[in-house]
Amino acid sequence: MAQDTRPHIEPKQLFGNSRIKFACHKGLSCFTRCCRGIDISLTPYDVIRLKKRLSLPSDEFLAVYTRLELLEKTDLPVPLLQQLDDEEKSCPFVREEGCLIYEDRPSACRYYPVGQGSMRAQYADQTEPFYFTVHEDHCRGYEEDREWTIDEWRADQGVDLYDRENAEWIELLLHKRSFPNVVRLTPEAKRLYFMACFDMDRFRRFVFESRFLTAHKVDEAVVEKIRTDDIELMKFGSLWLTGVFFKQGPYAPPAQEGEKK
Repeated sequence: MAQDTRPHIEPKQLFGNSRIKFACHKGLSCFTRCCRGIDISLTPYDVIRLKKRLSLPSDEFLAVYTRLELLEKTDLPVPLLQQLDDEEKSCPFVREEGCLIYEDRPSACRYYPVGQGSMRAQYADQTEPFYFTVHEDHCRGYEEDREWTIDEWRADQGVDLYDRENAEWIELLLHKRSFPNVVRLTPEAKRLYFMACFDMDRFRRFVFESRFLTAHKVDEAVVEKIRTDDIELMKFGSLWLTGVFFKQGPYAPPAQEGEKK
């Protein structure tokens, strides 16, 4: 029987003050093993950081370095880093000595070996994050003596910034997850979602080179921010989609006569 090499998720819910013992460094025999044979999904803020790091327009970065899959439970497309065509299915940015884009590495890489989930109580406005740990047989990081709280680990890895920048997108996903599985977006709606969340250069052209600003009421201060700032445009895109898809948030269309507000 073939050996099961899949990562083991510790069945224990963790929170910001929960403690873990872990460290990763070049002295470990497993160094860079976690960067091989793994699907690395990207968030909108990941794409912005990486395209700028590589000096590429968003559409070119997405075409060269990613492939698409549908995100589980939402049926929405998400870009994954395209693995190298080698025996180990390596990340395109990993080398034996480490990561070539370490300062701009994706959220998933920063979190490892921690995973994040989200839950929201019925009728609650705020999402409550929780965490869990992922154990892989090859990983020696758990044998190190360095101890952290989850919040300390997130701050040390810089992923707390990534979570803040992705907050509007995460809320958009949670809105979609709250709908029954039978409620599906059309292919055109999925293309709109992907453009507004990940393809910032194309989305900016869509906003400023079409009738978008005539058809949608957008505050002039917001217009000036999204004209040049990819992060502000990314946040605007998620809020706008929440209004278009779910009729919620600052860009929800006006209620028609007879509709419930």
